Amino acid sequence: MFVGVLTALGFASVYIALKSQISTGSLGYAAFFFALYLVAHLVARFTVPLADPYLLPMAALLTAIGLTEIYRLGPSSALRQGIWVVIGVAVFAATLLWLRNDYRVLERYKYIFGVTAIALLFLPLLPGIRQPINGANLWIHLGPLQFQPGELGKIALIVFLAAYLRERREVLAQGRLKDWGPLLVIWGLAMLVLFATKDLGSALLYYGIFLALLYVATARLSFVAGALGLFLVGATGLTYLTPHVHERVTNWLSPWSSKPVFCPFTGHLALRQECTSYQLVQSLYSIAHGGFGGTGLGRGIMTTATGQQIVPDQNTDFIYSAVAQELGLIGAGALLLLYMAFVLRGFRIALAASDGFSKLLAAGLSFGFAFQTFVIVGGILRVIPLTGITLPFVSYGGSSIVSNFLLVAGLMLISNRANRDQGAGAA
Repeated sequence: MFVGVLTALGFASVYIALKSQISTGSLGYAAFFFALYLVAHLVARFTVPLADPYLLPMAALLTAIGLTEIYRLGPSSALRQGIWVVIGVAVFAATLLWLRNDYRVLERYKYIFGVTAIALLFLPLLPGIRQPINGANLWIHLGPLQFQPGELGKIALIVFLAAYLRERREVLAQGRLKDWGPLLVIWGLAMLVLFATKDLGSALLYYGIFLALLYVATARLSFVAGALGLFLVGATGLTYLTPHVHERVTNWLSPWSSKPVFCPFTGHLALRQECTSYQLVQSLYSIAHGGFGGTGLGRGIMTTATGQQIVPDQNTDFIYSAVAQELGLIGAGALLLLYMAFVLRGFRIALAASDGFSKLLAAGLSFGFAFQTFVIVGGILRVIPLTGITLPFVSYGGSSIVSNFLLVAGLMLISNRANRDQGAGAA
């Protein structure tokens, strides 16, 4: 109910700001949104009645924020995003119905999930369906459908790692080299992903999930430090071998230049802030313009006088800068606190789980959600190099929406079983 009211207010505010009139038409999105999540709530109550009650409302609020801001940036994009939210909720409901009896059956198929994850990560390299965007190979197109298979690959990788590390956690803790073979293969594949996709963020995300689960499984910080050192060495070497990644690092360290440099887009000399780092610099200006309280929904400066977006692709990679401009530091901080609350609930589920596979799976899903948020927000704020991944639930993108609804379904399944086991134990 609370999320539905906020969504209605958000859409009404944007519509009034853009159209300078009050209309009930803008509330259609809010009404549809409320009905959709009411259905999701009823399915959850039927399938996982003991699950954490906060996860679905927080996911709903995040999608509401994203849908409102996307509607503000372009109503046509909001319609397409709304369709993807419907698909995501359908996948969420289907997952709960399918695995409500015992989700741990997934552990039997760990190697299938591992192979599937690898296949999905390298799918954007296939000729005919690959679609390079901004120099990175993260997308594929199948007719009118554009998809980022790495988002689903992330979920498959977490299931594989949770099952494998649950089985091998004791022997891995002993540090025998022969037991590290599959995990060293994961490191090698992370380097291949970085080299092939030309995106540091994707490799960092996948490898970060691997390190987090490795630490949870073995409690050996030395293993994580060594694995992190291997990644830094490999990433540093590949940065100089991959021009696109090298360019991203350069723009991160020095987005402004006082002297013209070669611009690969035009083939001529230009200031870096007017060429390769233009998107990042304009995003920083957008955030600064929001100040403490923001300009208000629908009142930010998003386009030029000719109607061209000031920050290219703002509804995908840079939607956080749009939120920060219109809601200010208060709204942007509140959004990050909402992400933190979601992650906190996820790790509480991991602590409450009664078996190793469930603990590792919940921890992996929660950490993956948290780390993806950090990677994209950190890139926008110049904490780390900019990447091409999406802000969970908020950014425009169908593959991201679907994978995150799968993530919520997984956490609710684990939470329901953990609470049921605790209730049975108490009885």
